[in-house]
Amino acid sequence: MIRYILFDLDNTLYPLRSGMEDALQRRILDYVRRFLELPLEEARRVRNEGISRHGTTLEWLMHEKGLTDIDRYYAAVHPEGEENDLAIDPDLRPFLERLPVPKAILTNSPKEHSDRILKKLAIADLFTHVFDMRWNGNQGKPLPAAFYRALEVLGSSPAETLFIDDYPRYVKGYIALGGRGILLDEQDANPDFPYPRIRDLRELTAFLDR
Repeated sequence: MIRYILFDLDNTLYPLRSGMEDALQRRILDYVRRFLELPLEEARRVRNEGISRHGTTLEWLMHEKGLTDIDRYYAAVHPEGEENDLAIDPDLRPFLERLPVPKAILTNSPKEHSDRILKKLAIADLFTHVFDMRWNGNQGKPLPAAFYRALEVLGSSPAETLFIDDYPRYVKGYIALGGRGILLDEQDANPDFPYPRIRDLRELTAFLDR
């Protein structure tokens, strides 16, 4: 029985089509380009290789490229005002309010970003906890420790906690722990994903009684 729902934040509680992800990826790549002093396409290539070994670009830069100024990285990729163009879905809050179990967030973004987004969406008060990258010691999904730390605070096991994310690797990581995971695949980009997959957030209610 599901006792908790653990949500990803970005491209999960708001849609991928919002354009937030495209803007974020441009800022991350620009930071990598400047930090490593590489041409744009070379920066893209080495970043793609690096994050295949880590959960996030930040972890790759920290562990392999000597990044120490984490605050500067966060400020560059999550600037103030990043949320200004994010549209509010009027049905999101009522949907979340109707869910019959408590809700929390586990995000690979920092607190300043999650605070801005949740305030803009007017849903911050609906979650018992927001586990961000700073809280998690700058260790992100899909590291088992990132999941287990959050679950320990929630007092819930992987099998009792439904996790939903838009990134296949993170959902697979959670399921590997014995958790119950759902991929939010808004654009049907992963038709061969071997685990539960939905295209609209509201479809997750079908999994609550399983």
